[in-house]
Amino acid sequence: MSANPQWDTSRALGVARFFHLVCGVRDACVTPFLTLYLRQLGLAAPWVGILMGTKHLIAAFWAPFCAFLAKSYQKRRVLLIGSLLGSVGASLLMVLVPPLDRDPGYRSCNGSHSVTATVPPPAVALTVNVTSAPEPAPNYPAPSLPAERSTGVGPGDGFREGPGESGQEPSSRLPSSFVGSIQGTRTTSRVLLHPITSRVKDTPQEGAFRVVSPARPLLAGGTALASPANQSAARGMAGALDLSSEGLRWTFILSLGSMVVWELLTSPVEQVADDSLYEYLDFVDATDGYRSLWIWRLLGMSAGVCGISALVGQLDCFLMTNGHRGVVHFYGYSLVSTLALLVSIAFPVPVCRRWEPSYKMVKALSLIGGDPRLITLALTVFLIGTATSTVQNFLFWRMKDHESTEPVMGVSVALGLLGEILLHPLKTPLLRKLSRVGTVGLGLGCLAGQLLYFSFLWSWWSVLPAQLLSAVSHGALWWAVGASIAYLATPGTERPLSAVFRDHFYGVGASLGSFVGGFVVMHFSLAVLYQSCCVVLLLWLALFLSIQSRLPQERTINYSKLLAVEASDTSDSEQGTERDWLVKAMRDEHSDWRG
Repeated sequence: MSANPQWDTSRALGVARFFHLVCGVRDACVTPFLTLYLRQLGLAAPWVGILMGTKHLIAAFWAPFCAFLAKSYQKRRVLLIGSLLGSVGASLLMVLVPPLDRDPGYRSCNGSHSVTATVPPPAVALTVNVTSAPEPAPNYPAPSLPAERSTGVGPGDGFREGPGESGQEPSSRLPSSFVGSIQGTRTTSRVLLHPITSRVKDTPQEGAFRVVSPARPLLAGGTALASPANQSAARGMAGALDLSSEGLRWTFILSLGSMVVWELLTSPVEQVADDSLYEYLDFVDATDGYRSLWIWRLLGMSAGVCGISALVGQLDCFLMTNGHRGVVHFYGYSLVSTLALLVSIAFPVPVCRRWEPSYKMVKALSLIGGDPRLITLALTVFLIGTATSTVQNFLFWRMKDHESTEPVMGVSVALGLLGEILLHPLKTPLLRKLSRVGTVGLGLGCLAGQLLYFSFLWSWWSVLPAQLLSAVSHGALWWAVGASIAYLATPGTERPLSAVFRDHFYGVGASLGSFVGGFVVMHFSLAVLYQSCCVVLLLWLALFLSIQSRLPQERTINYSKLLAVEASDTSDSEQGTERDWLVKAMRDEHSDWRG
């Protein structure tokens, strides 16, 4: 141990590694599955997009502001402990949000499988088959149609069908009032039903439906094409933007309030911890250990996402009948947050010093405005945030449409994280061979390829191969962005410049992508959303590569070569060199060292 425990860097790095590992596990318990839980509550894609966009927007501006206040008033440890303590309770607020379907149905386990039955959320269009017999009869007005519960619906999903099912109910399972006598030949018709009441009742005799679209003949055999690619679009259109339903209104308002409180308490943790550790290590010039901490966070996220998804899969048949499977994620988050709270007590925080006003953030913003290369890089990061948010928000929805389970979803996330770790030893050769611009182009191309691939998913396992590209589309892409920032930043502005790119540009892009993505899913489909993002990224990639050669390139001074120059190599008679005070000072210092 060091003689002065205040500067025990090995202990500080050990605590920091464990803290990042635990925080990675904590974030992985909820963050990847949050939108899936909101879907289980009964919220449609536009509302989920609004919730996630608000979350990204708060994180983009609230976290830097809290870090600034904590540094100004020297309350970093207090803020760190308070945020972790508050996040334990704030995360449990989401568990208290009432779902639209207050009766999640029954679950019975028989050996290795479970049977789940729920009713669809309100305002969800149901498709049924109405079979008519060729019996002559007068035309009667259409009667009101009672609701019937289906046993083939997933929990909170609205409707759940296998890849080969048509998603329609046979007439044998409908009440006798559904079967009418229509003059003509025997046909099978498709009828769309919308509920009139605010929610579906428990018995088949309660809750009237009305016919809202005329019958249409189907293909031969009485089947309809209801592929999983179109289910999310139908679900989004069904969950219309009408908050007149009391249940929908309260579910959305309570979800929004819980998420805002939760994000306000949680978002400052990472930035306050990073700033504290960096300044602590910077006092003794030991910041090299700080640069490898991200690996521990990714390891924690990989373990956490696999562990919590496996736990949910095991508890599928043993959860309470009046709850949703998603509550396990929030309970796990609170439990791991308690462990992170205990670790934060020993987290290294620098000794309090007299605070001096700093304008590094203002300098970073002015530097971006005056450099066209930084402007193009900022637009690139903005588009990366926009495209990535669509994957984070709705990829699990697409997998769920193909009957994927949560363990498979967890493995898909872990594959991308572990691939990024395994690719890290190739970081330096990759940047040297392809250059920073080439690596950015490679990352954008891989991200566009992933989005295009996600739009054509055909089964629950088909997402796994594409996740391996995350090592390039996320890892290598951000390595190139970081290297470009370090190259273009002036002394003292590298960290503030990196914070502006990651917090503001990326966060605002993710927020906009969430807002717009939800409405695109509602009006079109998830496939259209991913294909649109792919086209936008490819267009920007072509523009980004074409303008790089036209941007002004500044020649930088290689100071290591200047230090190696012998005093005799530079003539004192060169007035231009004498006027350069930096070159003269380094030459004199080098001469003194040689003497």
